[in-house]
Amino acid sequence: MVDFLYSLDLFLFHFINSTISNPIFDRFFPFITNVKHWYIAYIILWFILLFKGGKVGKVASIMIILLIIASDQLNSSFLKNLFERIRPCNYLENINVLVHCSSSYSFPSSHAVNNFSVAFFFYRLFPKFKWILFIIASLIAISRPYVGVHYPSDIFAGALIGMIIGYVFAEATIRINHYITNK
Repeated sequence: MVDFLYSLDLFLFHFINSTISNPIFDRFFPFITNVKHWYIAYIILWFILLFKGGKVGKVASIMIILLIIASDQLNSSFLKNLFERIRPCNYLENINVLVHCSSSYSFPSSHAVNNFSVAFFFYRLFPKFKWILFIIASLIAISRPYVGVHYPSDIFAGALIGMIIGYVFAEATIRINHYITNK
């Protein structure tokens, strides 16, 4: 069974990384996978949340900072070191590597954990934005095998872990907001 799952993971990786490769995606996915390209959008959205999100937005603006720290550190400092999976760009030959190939471990994808935790967090608090939140998280996640630095199972596991973390923080935010509102 493990061999079958690994074979499926490799097949999906090669499909995403090579089969669907094209000049447009070769520019698009390296751009969106780079977190530095999102900083200004993150800052603007954080201020909108703080000043236009109502009472729950004020609580969420604090909780989102804690969420990002928690999801990133849980994954980068604990889970990756627990599983110690070598990145495909450091292991496989003849693949398209379109960004820097880190020597850090691959499983689970921090991009997937962080983006899906944020997407699920905001989905629970502001459900009308669910489509845009999950489309962005999915595009960023799929960019990781496309650029050659993660297997599909890395992003799938990262998405599941991220949604669990996002759910926990959203529930905490809802309870804190309820406590403050009814105080």
